Amino acid sequence: MQSKSNQWSEQLLMQMAGLDSQTFPDSALYIVGLPIGNAADITLRALWVLASVDIIAAEDTRETKKLLERFSISVPTVSVREHNEIAQSNMIIERLQKGEKVAMVTDAGTPAVSDPGARLVREVLSHGFRVIPIPGASAVVTALSAAGLEPSGFHFVGFLPPQAKARHEALTSLLGQKESFVLYEAPHRIKDVLKDLASLAQPQRRVVVARELTKKFETFTVVMASELSEWAKSHDPRGEYVILVDEAPQAQEFQLEEKDKKWIKALASAMPTSKAAATAAKIVGSSREEIYQWILSEKKD
Repeated sequence: MQSKSNQWSEQLLMQMAGLDSQTFPDSALYIVGLPIGNAADITLRALWVLASVDIIAAEDTRETKKLLERFSISVPTVSVREHNEIAQSNMIIERLQKGEKVAMVTDAGTPAVSDPGARLVREVLSHGFRVIPIPGASAVVTALSAAGLEPSGFHFVGFLPPQAKARHEALTSLLGQKESFVLYEAPHRIKDVLKDLASLAQPQRRVVVARELTKKFETFTVVMASELSEWAKSHDPRGEYVILVDEAPQAQEFQLEEKDKKWIKALASAMPTSKAAATAAKIVGSSREEIYQWILSEKKD
């Protein structure tokens, strides 16, 4: 139970933040960003909204109730997750039609960013109701702020396809672009993704692997693509990951020494082109894609 002094301090904080003078419209869906690991990252406005709405739509009601209990908030929750988002949208819209206020949260971070929420938002907007964002933590922005990527923009990807072939194709396409990109990945797939990056990216392309953001064991590791595979072998996968691939280094004219050309041609005649390119790339220090394209051009000639 909170002491009177704690309650007074909370009220004072709310007044200092100007929450008592803000508008809080009825018949609105509030998209509330939550901490991504460190509970202290919750915002005053998020707490105010969560304590004031009629119902909270949550990705996992069990996880959300833990956070609500931590801050002594007793508002009913209802499950709205990836597999029932469309069906539950009808229920949310009915509540908005009655003039209720509804908050949408996910287990961590901001809804609709590689998490449920986008479909619900689209349905609510299509029915003419307001959607009000309550900014909070986001793993992609948090990781970007401490990764030191080139400041020329980035492409947010989120999670790659889990299937090996689809993941390989997606990475090949992303690495073919100059701009930086950001991935999310789970611990049981992180090594496979890093190995794919190591084999497909230019050796000198900078990669930042961020783990356990805002938590006790938060780490940021800067690795060149050529070192990723070796680093992944010794890394113990734990927690959630954000992988930030920096802007492609300035292209240099691809050249092979004459002595290398001879044995690479011989290698390519004895095995599939892709395998020959991957093997040669490890030896000469060029990217697999550069050697692959060179072999194809030689075969055409």
